[in-house]
Amino acid sequence: MKQQSERLGFDPIQKILARLAVPATVGMLVMALHSVIDTVYIARGVGTIGVAAVAISFPVQILFYALGGALGIGGSSVISRALGAKNLEKANQTLGNIISLVVVIGFSGAFFGLYYMEPMLLLFGASEIIMLPAEEYLGILLYGITFLVLGFSINNVVRAEGNSKTAMLSMIMSSLLNIILTPIFMFALQLGMRGAAYGTVMAQGITAIYLLYYLYSGRSTLSIRVKYFYPRLQIIREMLAVGASAFIRQGSASLMLIVANNLLILYGGELAIAVLGIIHRIMMFTLMPILGIVQGMMPIVGFNYGAKKLLRVKESIVLSMKISTAIALFAFLLVMTVPGLLMRVFTTDPAAIEMGKIALRVIFTLSFTVGMQMVTAGVFQALGKAREAFLISMARQILFLIPLLLLLPLQLGLTGIWLAFPLADLLSVALTFLLIHRHRKYFFTGSQKQVAAK
Repeated sequence: MKQQSERLGFDPIQKILARLAVPATVGMLVMALHSVIDTVYIARGVGTIGVAAVAISFPVQILFYALGGALGIGGSSVISRALGAKNLEKANQTLGNIISLVVVIGFSGAFFGLYYMEPMLLLFGASEIIMLPAEEYLGILLYGITFLVLGFSINNVVRAEGNSKTAMLSMIMSSLLNIILTPIFMFALQLGMRGAAYGTVMAQGITAIYLLYYLYSGRSTLSIRVKYFYPRLQIIREMLAVGASAFIRQGSASLMLIVANNLLILYGGELAIAVLGIIHRIMMFTLMPILGIVQGMMPIVGFNYGAKKLLRVKESIVLSMKISTAIALFAFLLVMTVPGLLMRVFTTDPAAIEMGKIALRVIFTLSFTVGMQMVTAGVFQALGKAREAFLISMARQILFLIPLLLLLPLQLGLTGIWLAFPLADLLSVALTFLLIHRHRKYFFTGSQKQVAAK
């Protein structure tokens, strides 16, 4: 299994990126597909109010995904560099500390989330009509939140050691189980919103158990031992320093949705919340392939940076940038061409379709720049450059989008909310160019000798 991780430093970049990114992309697309199908189930089984209830609850899910991402991506960066430097003990200690932190976060989050659920949903923008279905859905989801965090974080770790097929299989397993179980609970057992949550929790639980079994089975480069569960403050600091950028990027999406939902209920009502919920699912589906490329790239960059093979670092970055930009451009053209068709996949409500067609085109105006932004953030995470990764991850949602959401509707109403998204993209891509220029030795240098000299 050591040979598996060491191939990150010797195989041709195109070959190894394909080996890591294709399974990651397939897994991400299947995971996005289950989110899409879940929304379709709820839209057809409960209606537009059900979609709005899920949209109101979604910031909680995103927050826990963010915590899992902080541990998984931050820990994966440490593990990749440790494996590159042939420090297996540190890699194992990092894995053990990830699992310990997941358990603490999962149980604490479930307790406080259930205790403060009603005021939390009110803070998130829930109206009286949305409150009951949102409580039914979120109340069950919180009981299984530890599985969500564990599965998401360990999946990143498995990919960091170069085993992209197992990481892909776990995502496909979770998604297919969700797709199969949700209609059974929702329609066959007539549990409605609660059925959708039961399907999600059971799927995540089975997937988490599968990943733990993989780590125990001896098929992994890494190993789980009780001694590795004890906190190592230095490793935790290093892990969280890098993972903080992933947490900010995903956690800020949670904060953004809270702000947006409160404004949408004011300017557009429950219908506008449902429309943004649908658009968010479309956005996830179009961005997941890019995330798969980034996740495939990061172990290559991290390993070769740790092994001081800087030409391979640059080559993997440039290739990932080209592919991700092409994917983002394709998604942009698709949304601009058939926005109504995309909306009709989710809902038959004519008002939601008409509002969604306008909102989709506005929100996706500069979406073709997102690939470059995501790859650049992934590069800084893989290199362990916490400050740059933190800044680029925080910029779009916190520095740009939320202030624009608060300001533009004052003059433009609901249209101002939609316009805030492309304007935030414009400012974010300007910042991305600046950071690339400042660290151009990783992105543009022509030889390893020149890289080392700088």
